[in-house]
Amino acid sequence: MMPTSPSSRIVLVTGPTKSGKSEWAETLAMQSRKSVIYIATAQTNADDPEWQQRISQHRDRRPADWLTVEAPENLTETIATAPSCCCLLVDSLGTWVANLLEQDSITWAATEQNLILSLERLDNKDVIVVAEEATWGVVPAYSSGRLFRDRLGQLVRRLGAIANPVYLIVGGHVLNLSLLGSPLPTPLNEKR
Repeated sequence: MMPTSPSSRIVLVTGPTKSGKSEWAETLAMQSRKSVIYIATAQTNADDPEWQQRISQHRDRRPADWLTVEAPENLTETIATAPSCCCLLVDSLGTWVANLLEQDSITWAATEQNLILSLERLDNKDVIVVAEEATWGVVPAYSSGRLFRDRLGQLVRRLGAIANPVYLIVGGHVLNLSLLGSPLPTPLNEKR
């Protein structure tokens, strides 16, 4: 693994739905004292008013001076080409995975690897990534649900291996897993 530059850092904020992940990530971005680029992975859908309301709630909470960039599919390129000396807030990894669920396994493996590599090669940027913990529930009865769960779970694990700190938001509390836990060793099939 190539380390990020000393003036860069990767932060992972994870937890279940409606736990406050986005709010904590936004707080961290404000505390960075850098200009913030909010990378939205959600796609608007005029036919889904509830989804539009969720997007509006997120938008209304953000400071007016934050730049918003929509990257429903091209997250890796957006991170790689963002200006230096900024804080990127990616919200959310689960939505991005869902947007790319139609990729075959070989294409997805390359997409996942390219994202990890782009994060490992940050150039004077902070990146805060919000990710859902979709893997805590029952194994879905349908194949697309299992595929989403497995891809997101694996990606969150890989991201957690290179992020510091890693926060878990659950039960109305923020837990810094980097201080409370120990990282798992990298599986042999993932070592470079």
